[in-house]
Order: sequence, then C-alpha cells, then structure tokens
Amino acid sequence: GTQFPNKSYLPLNNGEYLWDDTRELLTSADITFGNLEGTLLDGEGEPKECNNPDACYLFKMPTRLASNLVDCGFDLLSVANNHANDFGPVGRKSTKQTLDTLGLTSAGSTEYPYTVAKIGDLKVGFVAFAPNKGTLTFYNLEHARSIVSMLDTLSDLVIVSVHGGAEGAKNMHVTREREFYYGEDRGNIYDFSHAMIDAGADLILGHGPHVVRAMEVYKKRLIAYSLGNFLTYGRFNLKGANGEAPLLEVQTKPNGEFMGGRIHSFYQSYTRGPLKDERKQVMKNIQKLSREDFPENEILIDDEGRIIYIQN
Repeated sequence: GTQFPNKSYLPLNNGEYLWDDTRELLTSADITFGNLEGTLLDGEGEPKECNNPDACYLFKMPTRLASNLVDCGFDLLSVANNHANDFGPVGRKSTKQTLDTLGLTSAGSTEYPYTVAKIGDLKVGFVAFAPNKGTLTFYNLEHARSIVSMLDTLSDLVIVSVHGGAEGAKNMHVTREREFYYGEDRGNIYDFSHAMIDAGADLILGHGPHVVRAMEVYKKRLIAYSLGNFLTYGRFNLKGANGEAPLLEVQTKPNGEFMGGRIHSFYQSYTRGPLKDERKQVMKNIQKLSREDFPENEILIDDEGRIIYIQN
C-alpha cells in the first residue's frame, strides 16, 4: 500500500491479513528474500516530479507496515528497483533506518550497495542491482564482478538480486540480448547473471519485468530470471500475468550448489493479498518458459511445481 497521493490506497489496520495465505511458507525458510518495491516513509520526502499526481505511481509505505516483514520471517530485502528513489534521499534514508531498527538486512542503494549478514550458521553475502537512480546499477560489469568476488571471499553463500529486463506480458521471454523499456537500458540480464555466477554468486533472483520468466541452472547455481510480483495493494494492474504471484522455494548445499526446489503458486487480489492458486497457473508459465527458453536446461519442473535437478 501507499499513502501517496492519499491514504485511500492503504490496507485496513496494518495489513496483516494480506499475508494470511503465504505467512506460514515464508516463515518456514532458513533465509527469506524479497524485493521491497518502494519507500518506507512517514514524512513528506522529495517526490519525483509528476505531470499528473493522480496518474503517477509513487510508493510511500508507512513505516508501521514494515512489522509485517518481521512477522513473515524476512531476512534479506532488496532496495534496488525503480521505486526505491520515489521520495529521494530522504525516502532511501528512512527505508534503511526502518529496516535496520527491525533487524532486517537490506542492500542495493547507492549508500549501502551490499552487505554480509550472519543468518543461522551461515555468513550470507548479499548484493542488489538495478538500472535506476539511487541504486547500485549493473552497467559497470567489472565493478559488479569485483563486489561479488569480494563477497565470495567473505561469505559461505552469495545471493544476488537483479531488477532488470523489459516489463510486462509481452516481455516474458529471456532474449539473451540487451533490453530496453521506454528508452531505458534494462541490461542484458542473461549475460549479467552468468557473469555474476562466474564471479562467485550462488543464487540469482530477478524481478524487474513484473511478470515471471524462465529459470535455469548454470554451473550448479540457480538463476530465476524474474519472479514477477507478489504482494501489491491498490494502485496496480493485476490482470493476467501481472497478477500471478510465485513463491520460490530453493534448497542448496551450504556452499550454494543447487539441490532442488519448488514453485508455490499464488495469485494476487486487490484487497486480500496473494491467494493460493489451485490451478498453479504461475508455475505452469514458469515451466513453459523454462522449457522454451532453455531447452538445454539442467532442471525439470514437474506438474506439482517441483524443480528437479537432473543430475540428482
């Protein structure tokens, strides 16, 4: 939810009910990751310029709503995306302070691009990239490689978040080429993801297109090219692929090698949060895209959503 341009776009109470169908799964993980698309801010901040505020999508979430992230067991949050700078440096600072106060690890801003966190028995290196102002961008490949290589020397497990690629239902395939969206360079996410694993990354989690994309295993590491959207409230298009909400479960060895996983299927509602989808539509989309885009893939996705590593 957002209190911009007014509070009518906020859920009732603190929005705890929006997580009812997903909370148990989220809290069951050893490490839970999410992309925080927007700012946690109670004050005014410095909103981006908009010709028409009523038609401008800026996300300013009250800081009190962040308690839901704790209740749902989140550990790592990316703040590298195209809404992280919606309210300028003030918004970025408030978001960081709010998450720090709650003991939640975040990365991807210009000020705090990466981190190493102790989660359970593991030291986890975490870095997040995006093509946007106020974030760690992926345009300088050598700089990105150096960060991941450094994290690899300090960590047991290195997780990389990537907010890139063109958006929408017309852009669900991994093209293996540089992508543009409304004139903005959204990167070659295929080449970038492979380069990050070459540099020492163990898991790549993408989410820029706002719809799902294929998954593949490269050098025994999983790449999820886009996990789409998950929980939005109010001002968003939830029709068709835009409303599909996967929850990806991944099992790795302690050194990051992929073992297996599962795609849990949900769909978004405008007022009740993600709801369990017995039809498993989002899983079927990822299954189909993975088969089409990576015929050489080392994984199979069965009709229950299990991700089976062929060599196992």
